[in-house]
Amino acid sequence: MKEQLYTIPLMDAYRADDECPFCFIERKLQEHAIEFTIGPESSYMEDDVRFQTDKAGFCRDHYRQMFAYGNRLGSAMILETHLKAVRKELKGQMEHYSAGQGRGVRILPFRKAAKGKWPEGAEASNSVSSWIRTQTGSCFICEQIQSNYQRYLATFIELYKRADPAFEELLKNAKGYCLPHFGDLLDAAQSALGREEMEKLKAVLFPQMEQSLDRIVEDLDWFQKKFDYRYKDAEWKNAKDAVQRGMQKAGGGYPALKPLEAQS
Repeated sequence: MKEQLYTIPLMDAYRADDECPFCFIERKLQEHAIEFTIGPESSYMEDDVRFQTDKAGFCRDHYRQMFAYGNRLGSAMILETHLKAVRKELKGQMEHYSAGQGRGVRILPFRKAAKGKWPEGAEASNSVSSWIRTQTGSCFICEQIQSNYQRYLATFIELYKRADPAFEELLKNAKGYCLPHFGDLLDAAQSALGREEMEKLKAVLFPQMEQSLDRIVEDLDWFQKKFDYRYKDAEWKNAKDAVQRGMQKAGGGYPALKPLEAQS
């Protein structure tokens, strides 16, 4: 079956021979989101985009990546209007400060609904702390990534249900998935596939994940052996990058990858 425009990135991710195709997809989405936000042809000068960045702000990790990207002027412009909005709303919250306990604290309706769920296990003893938790609980770049990531999970399900031969071959030969994305994939499949389809998919994915983890553990074991003088002259085999691949498999992402930087 001919690939369609929206299926190409997912097919390419499987062809990349990565430890996790969805880590590959997520990295591309993150690079695109950063360039959209702060890149040379970015949209931060547009009023509607600035409204969204003022409203959502950014998480700590994406502030760090924006700084590493290098567009200091663009970052300054985004931060100025965002912090002006924060300043105005924080002033209102401080003027109506009230002490209390837990979720029963009065929270003024500045952004409560727009900021997502209360952090699990978190409680505040006053209204300002409660507002700060909601204020810092969202990120414009994270939201862009998550929205598109969900579309690629849906694309996976669509291709699998089509029984597309090219995709089935790529799926069969994949190196497995990182644990977080494997969980997401199973959740998406469970909600979208019938029982027989799910059993067929599990018959591919479950042995693949076992083999994937066996391979990583074997590489990590050999990596450690190479620090033993008895093995110092032995070949590295596939173990030179075992630590970063093991970290990716356990937690997702690319721990050894340098932050995206603007092209000079």
